[in-house]
Amino acid sequence: MTARPLILVFSLASLFYGRADDRALSGGETTVFQNGQNAFALPLANITRENRRAHVIGNSFFNKNWVFAPASTSARDGLGPLFHARSCSECHLRDGRSAPMEGNNPLPGLLFRFGSRETEKASSHPSYGRQLAPLAMPEMRPEEEITVHYEILPGTFEDGSTYTLRKPHYELRNRVKKSTTPPSLVLSPRIAGPVFGLGLLEAIPEKLLLAGEDPDDLDGDGISGRANRVPHPENGDIVIGRFGWKANQFDLRQQTAAAFVDDIGITSTIHPREDLTPNQREAYRALGLEVDAGPEVDDKTLQRVVRYLQTLAVPARRDVDDPEVVRGESLFRSLGCASCHVPQWNTEATDPTLPEVGGQTIRPYTDLLLHDMGPDLADRRSDGEATGSEWRTPPLWGIGLTETVNGHTFFLHDGRARNLEEAILWHGGEAEASQNAYRGLEKKDRDALIAFLRSL
Repeated sequence: MTARPLILVFSLASLFYGRADDRALSGGETTVFQNGQNAFALPLANITRENRRAHVIGNSFFNKNWVFAPASTSARDGLGPLFHARSCSECHLRDGRSAPMEGNNPLPGLLFRFGSRETEKASSHPSYGRQLAPLAMPEMRPEEEITVHYEILPGTFEDGSTYTLRKPHYELRNRVKKSTTPPSLVLSPRIAGPVFGLGLLEAIPEKLLLAGEDPDDLDGDGISGRANRVPHPENGDIVIGRFGWKANQFDLRQQTAAAFVDDIGITSTIHPREDLTPNQREAYRALGLEVDAGPEVDDKTLQRVVRYLQTLAVPARRDVDDPEVVRGESLFRSLGCASCHVPQWNTEATDPTLPEVGGQTIRPYTDLLLHDMGPDLADRRSDGEATGSEWRTPPLWGIGLTETVNGHTFFLHDGRARNLEEAILWHGGEAEASQNAYRGLEKKDRDALIAFLRSL
């Protein structure tokens, strides 16, 4: 049964802001009218009473810290022995975007995965496993430290005005010997992205996503997006990925289970083994503790977190009739940005317990496909079928509220861009023509395009 009071809130909000323009409804009927600090943390406007209860319970597991086992609170123990954060929200603060690190000041929302420079393949490091774990339970030694310094790169627009970009250089430092990163090791940084609207992205029919593929650029537009095909972690079937920076997770259940084990050290029926090397396992057993004894988060709790993510709403667009915003949107399309950041999709509900996300016209500005972004953004680490220079097109909805919600304007997979303009200027590969076109605009037109992005 639909929760009528919540629908009433949505209706009153529409009246307060004026009749809701379809362009403002980024999430269709699920859209919420909130532009404050909690803009990313609200449930779907049309959420059912049953899913509202599930959302609240899932929110508690998403935000509360996990603790080391054994503990009196057995429903929330199992943290570690090595981990990156103590809770989901520690990285996804207020369900939004994390920030990059400065110097040797690590932040929980930036993680590092390992690869091989020789093969550009994802690999499990013999000393650290799949992913660097900077934290550990008291009896275990944390893994190594990361430091960063930024190289400042100058640039010039065609009108003669100048800009600078910053390029990060990361170093893995041994806590004892202070050695530098081995030459063969690839460090792939990943910023924790916003988690609102994911249920709607999950409801985009796969056939529509695949219809947008053009790996050989048969239409000659310079854009050759393709889906990432990855093995299902439970049965080995090849499935279509749509979540994560390289679209390496095909649904929210798999993505959530992967985050539990890789980031918090919490096993599940999907990923029953910790990310530990043989030496780390032996050290853990030497403490008299049993590793990989069984799932530390049960399927019911896992599903509650998944349902929370599926029912986080997208905030409405703002200033859709502002002349500068309207002009900026026209430029966004004429420069070819909409070829990858596809504005609009229609959803279908495949889960009968989640009818709210079906039958919606949504405006996420993504195609969820992989695109070659050129050597400057390449991390030289493959993921599924994604190469080291390919990244999934990130959704743009809500991007203009990042500073309000999370207090910063850092963008791209590693947070190197200090604002939206720098994010555009880093685009290469398939997006190089659009980036060059942007650099050729007059300042008033560049400002208009940024104004449009801020309205999303």
